[in-house]
Amino acid sequence: MTTTVEPARRGPSGSGTGAGAGAGPGAEAGGRTGTEAGTGLARRDPLQRRVDALGELLGLSRTRVEPDALVAAGALLDRVAERRRLSLDHTVVALAGATGSGKSSLFNALTGLELSEVGVRRPTTGEPFACAWDPRGAAPLLDRLGIAPHARFARRSLLDGVHTRPGGSDTGLTGLVLLDLPDHDSATDEHRRQVDRVLELVDAVVWVVDPEKYADAALHERYLRPLAGLADVTLVVLNQVDRLPTEAAEAVLDDLRGLLDEDGLALGEHGEAGAVVLATSALTGEGVAELRAALGEVVAASDAADRRLTADLDDVTDRLRPVYVGHGVTGLTDAAREGFVARLADAVGAEAVGRTTERAWTDAGRRACGVRWGRMRRPFNGGGASGAASGTASGSAHGGAGSGGRGGRPRGERLELLERPERLERLSAARPVVAEATRSLAEAAAQGLPLPWAHAVHDAARRGERGLPEALDAAMAKADPGAVAAPRWWSAVAVTQWCLTLLTAVAAVAFVAVAASTSSVPLWVPAGLCGVGAAGGPLLSWTCRSVNRAPARRLGQQAERALRDAAADCGRARVLEPVAAELLRYQEVRDQYAVAALGTTDV
Repeated sequence: MTTTVEPARRGPSGSGTGAGAGAGPGAEAGGRTGTEAGTGLARRDPLQRRVDALGELLGLSRTRVEPDALVAAGALLDRVAERRRLSLDHTVVALAGATGSGKSSLFNALTGLELSEVGVRRPTTGEPFACAWDPRGAAPLLDRLGIAPHARFARRSLLDGVHTRPGGSDTGLTGLVLLDLPDHDSATDEHRRQVDRVLELVDAVVWVVDPEKYADAALHERYLRPLAGLADVTLVVLNQVDRLPTEAAEAVLDDLRGLLDEDGLALGEHGEAGAVVLATSALTGEGVAELRAALGEVVAASDAADRRLTADLDDVTDRLRPVYVGHGVTGLTDAAREGFVARLADAVGAEAVGRTTERAWTDAGRRACGVRWGRMRRPFNGGGASGAASGTASGSAHGGAGSGGRGGRPRGERLELLERPERLERLSAARPVVAEATRSLAEAAAQGLPLPWAHAVHDAARRGERGLPEALDAAMAKADPGAVAAPRWWSAVAVTQWCLTLLTAVAAVAFVAVAASTSSVPLWVPAGLCGVGAAGGPLLSWTCRSVNRAPARRLGQQAERALRDAAADCGRARVLEPVAAELLRYQEVRDQYAVAALGTTDV
């Protein structure tokens, strides 16, 4: 088979010809693009599923995570979309190495072409060069790599064989695009920048080292160690082995493998996946055929691009792990919710309101049903729900209420625990208690979350806290029972008490009259009536107090429950639901991260 090389030429439209022919994807036969390659769809599905999940992940995270943490992931999404849009029938492999490693000589040996005959003169490469075994459809790839039109070459099976060199068969290399990069240790900053840029875009890399610089710290620390995750698409070639005796070459190879192992670069030994390590000599041709065969395997697999992108995705998701994966069980527990609601109930004085309401009913019943003789009428001291809540909010002790109540009520009227205008003015939730309840809830909800999402939970809780005390005040006013109707039987008991009091008074007068012998009535009659009146009043009052205990307790419980429910509704709407929404959002991104990281929801 004979070959020739054609430098790319500028056409009328400004696009290259030769290896650069074909201005766009699919312009030539054989230029299969990502959207056209239906036969490779099943192979690409796992990667695409992960890429889609990463895109969803970034969309859900942009307002929660610092932008700097997402830059690499966003750039990777762009690279994946761009690479898969271009030809999938080509595999881009870069030769990278240090000055003097013989990288360019190996490039010529692999291509079988004496590229210097077409004007490329260098002891060191100043810009990337490319040789495509099948240039059809490769132009967009070369444009993406930034290969200048004059640096693009094509290896074709034509009639002229004067430029061929020994290097082995081209079998299996159809679709290979081989790049010769500038030296990574070049004294020129622009050369190093070009190397870094192209290495980020190629599908596979062949690192060319020589017996003198194979252990160079710059190579291992700057490139091999950080790119250890690309082992499946990495080849490491010890070039210029013709300068070493056989034993020395084996020793250097063993030492090189040890260094690569320390770098974390998995080696493909004993049939395992990983980096390939070979020994070559561009001068004598030793090992070139083996390197060609290794490149042929990479090209034949037709998945180097996906493997490279998968490795990049693994690296990006691994670096994002602290942002999305917390420690232990995360979420809002029932205990945390109940504790928050209980603290809000304390803030509005729900328990004190219940006790005071119960006591107010009991006192009102005692006054309504109590004895009427020997008793000074005292104004009723309303100690109802609102008074207790006000006492709680102002930091005073729970219990008694305001001083603006009314005196005793006429029979059959309604019992009011506190005048309505004063109740509205006095209602106020305890602000410090509300703040502490919200802070405790946020801490419980953020437990185990990654830092950005813990901050998001705290922010949601703080936003809800800003209007929560005022909302509680309004809810307390609405929950105030206001006037409570006194039972009708109290009126009957009050009439009975007046009757007993009158009976006692009349009997006492009769007793005095009988004792003074001014009446013929037996003495025991007024004495008995007086005893009945005197004992009947307290006995009736005690009985009524016993009967009143159950409704008093029930009324107190109703008042407490009403305030608790009102406080719970406010806390749920302003704090619990926003916090739960943040936790749900985190769970969504957590699930998307699981898919992006491993292609499965199990992380």
